[in-house]
Amino acid sequence: MSLEPLLALQDHDTAIDRLRHRWQTLAQRAALEQVETDLAVQRQLLATSAGARDEVRREEQRLDDDAQSTESKAVEVERRLYSGEISSPRELQTMQSDVVQLRRHRSNLEDRELEVMEKREVLDAEVSQLEQTIATLDARQAELRAALAAEEAEIGDQLAAEQAARGEVAKGLSAELLAEYERCRAHARGVGVARLVGNTCQGCHLAIPATEVDRMRKMADGAIAHCDNCGCILVA
Repeated sequence: MSLEPLLALQDHDTAIDRLRHRWQTLAQRAALEQVETDLAVQRQLLATSAGARDEVRREEQRLDDDAQSTESKAVEVERRLYSGEISSPRELQTMQSDVVQLRRHRSNLEDRELEVMEKREVLDAEVSQLEQTIATLDARQAELRAALAAEEAEIGDQLAAEQAARGEVAKGLSAELLAEYERCRAHARGVGVARLVGNTCQGCHLAIPATEVDRMRKMADGAIAHCDNCGCILVA
């Protein structure tokens, strides 16, 4: 049996190996993994910043409510102060003092509210920036997923074609020869068979002693010879 079909089988296996390696090392996949990592980090930062902003917003609202409530109390005391309902000078003096205290307290609350508002504005800007970054990363993620799917589909089609062609070649080979080829291929890191050109194995590109080459060339058709260096089947 001629060993020439083994070379065709090797060509298909080499192509299959290259396609699988290409599939595993697609640049889009590595880029997508990086984008997904960046997204996870940015979303965590957003959750932290948004939580801090919401807490500050609640504090701001509480201070605003307290300031309005304090002002309402001051207005009510002033109404009673000038309504003529109260005639006692001491009580009127106390009420006047209460109004002053309430307005002072309201002013303090508004000062604190302003400080909290400034803090909230910083957090608002931070959250907005993070949301924009995430939107950009989301768009990039979608773009990379589409590109990766297209590349994988293309490689998948080529891989299916090579595997089908390999299957056709393998049908014409004996089980024993296929088993020996697979054994050599596993031992020689993917090269199960190679052509002998002159005294050089095309599998490992190392020279074989002339006496061994001469012996191989005198072997019967279909007899199997191996490279002394890499162990692959040689086709003279």
